[in-house]
Amino acid sequence: MSRDAQCDPALHRSRRQRLLNALGEGVLLLPTATAAARNGDVQHEYRPGSDFHYLTGFPEPESVLVAWRINQRSHHSILFVRERDREREVWDGPRYGTRGVKTAFGVDEGRAIGDLSKNLIELVPLHGRLFHTLSADAALDQKLMAAFARARLRHRRTLLPAHPIICDPGPALAHERLTKDRAELVSLRKAAALTANGHMEAMRVTRPGMFEYEAQAALEATFRSGGSPRNGYQSIVASGPNACVLHYHENSRRMRSGDLLLIDAGAEVLGCTADVTRTFPVSGKFTEAQAAVYRVVLSAQAAGIRACKAGARWDSAHRACLRSLTKGLVDLGVLRGNVTRLVKQAAFKPWYMHGTSHWLGRDVHDVGGYQSMEGVVATLPVASVLTVEPGLYFGKRDKSVPEALRGIGIRIEDDVLVTKHGPEVLTQAAPKSIAAIERLMKR
Repeated sequence: MSRDAQCDPALHRSRRQRLLNALGEGVLLLPTATAAARNGDVQHEYRPGSDFHYLTGFPEPESVLVAWRINQRSHHSILFVRERDREREVWDGPRYGTRGVKTAFGVDEGRAIGDLSKNLIELVPLHGRLFHTLSADAALDQKLMAAFARARLRHRRTLLPAHPIICDPGPALAHERLTKDRAELVSLRKAAALTANGHMEAMRVTRPGMFEYEAQAALEATFRSGGSPRNGYQSIVASGPNACVLHYHENSRRMRSGDLLLIDAGAEVLGCTADVTRTFPVSGKFTEAQAAVYRVVLSAQAAGIRACKAGARWDSAHRACLRSLTKGLVDLGVLRGNVTRLVKQAAFKPWYMHGTSHWLGRDVHDVGGYQSMEGVVATLPVASVLTVEPGLYFGKRDKSVPEALRGIGIRIEDDVLVTKHGPEVLTQAAPKSIAAIERLMKR
C-alpha cells in the first residue's frame, strides 16, 4: 500500500462535512495533483494534491472528488478513480479501483475516471453552485467547458442557465486546513521527530573534507529509514559562504575546518511536513565570532517563540525577532544607534532580508491568510502551526561588518504549535544550544 494512503473513512468524512457546511449549497469538484513527466519516459515521483488528500486520504493520480451536502450532518461523495487494470498493474502496482475506494476510503460511490465527462453533464446541473477552482487543472476545465457547451445547446429553448454559479472553494479550504485536527497533529509530530533525528545524524557524521551532499545523504537516509516517503521540500545543505545564499540547493561544496554548515530540511509523513534549520560547525566547535553571532540568532528565536500566543498577531514572532536581532547587531558592532529607531529604519535589512514565520502543515508554506482584504493582520488561532526562523547573513566580501564576521551565515528554525496554554515547539528534540551541538558532535 502507498505510504501516502490514509484509510480513515470517519476522519475524511468529517473533514468533508465541515468544508461543505462552510461552503453551503452546491457541488464540490476537486481534482488531485497531476502526474508530471521528468524526462523521456520517466515520471517525477507522484504526490497527491494537498487539498484532495486532506479530504480523501486517497493516494493515486487521475482522481477527482465530487461531493455535495445533504444536510448539516450528511453529504454524498463520489471518487472518480482509475479502474483496475491487470496489465498496467503489473508495471505500476495495484490500484484500489472503483470498488476498493468505497471500502478503504469510505466514499459513497466509486466511479471510473474515464466516465467523468458524461457524469459532469448529469451531476453539475443538479446544483445552483459549483465549487471549483478554475485554472488549477486545465484538462478538467476543458471537460467542464465541454459539459457547459452541451448544456447550453440543450437549454437553448428554455430559460435554464448553461452552467451554475462557479465559486472558488480555496479560501474555505485554507480556513479549514489552517487549524490542525488531531490526526494532522499526530502526523506533524512524527514528521518533527523524524526531522530532528535526521538533523542529529547529520551533526554526528559531518567532518572537514566531506562534501555537502554526504551530510545530506546521512540526513535523508534517516528520514527514509524512519518511514518518510519524501522530503517536504528540497534540502538546503550550505557550508561556509553558501549559508548566505537563502535557497542554496547545489549541495556540492567540500567542507573545510572552520566552516559552519547550515541545513534546512524536513521530512514528510502522511502528507504533513516539518521544516527545521540548524547551523553547526563542521569541525565540531564554534569559533568565538561564530558563537557570538549564533547567540544573537538563538536569543532572537527564543523571543520569537515566546510571542507565538493564541490571539496575537500572526507576525508577532517577526516583530519580536527584529528587535532582538537589531539589538544583537548593535552588540556585534555592525550597527550603531537607538534600537527602536534602527528597527523603524529597517537597518537590519542587509543582513536579515526574509520573514520570520510562515504557516506549516501539508505544504511547507501552508495555506492560510496573513491579512484580510482590508489589510487587517490575521491573528494566531489555537491549533495552528508556524515556523520561527530568524537568521543573520554576513557576506564574505561585506566590508560594512567587522572582518571576523564575514562569511558567517546562521539560521535557526523550529516548528511551533499554538495552544491555549502557550507555544509548543514540536521540533525541540533537534539540539540548538551551542553546548548541546558541540557535545553531540564530540561524541
